[in-house]
Amino acid sequence: MNGTFSKREKEKKKEQKRKEKEERKAERRANVKTGQSLEDMLAYVDENGNITSTPPDPNKKYTTRTNDIIIGARNIDSASVKPVRKGRVTYFNVPKGYGFIKDLNTQESIFVHANALKIAIKENDMVSFETERTPRGFNAVEVKKI
Repeated sequence: MNGTFSKREKEKKKEQKRKEKEERKAERRANVKTGQSLEDMLAYVDENGNITSTPPDPNKKYTTRTNDIIIGARNIDSASVKPVRKGRVTYFNVPKGYGFIKDLNTQESIFVHANALKIAIKENDMVSFETERTPRGFNAVEVKKI
């Protein structure tokens, strides 16, 4: 007797869920907004990155030329200003063969590898060098002791 009673109850619950689902479906169909224009569906992004429903002001529009965009670690033009630079070796790891040179004028730290050395260098040596642009930034090349 227990098995048949619970079976009927399960069927009633299933039927109730089915009816509720149909009611929700009918309600959604009744409340749907049909025939919206494209303008009603568009969203715009303002100059601060916020989403709005109003189009942007054409007077605030500005264009950027592709040639003005520089991708990389530093500006390319600054590399060609002074080809031979002077600096002090701040760190050099002889076994690993790399180190850093601090430029005396700009105070920026430039990476140096043992392959770019004319003669062996050590920390606190004064050197002259040229720079070469790489994907990670500038590397010192043609490094000589002063």
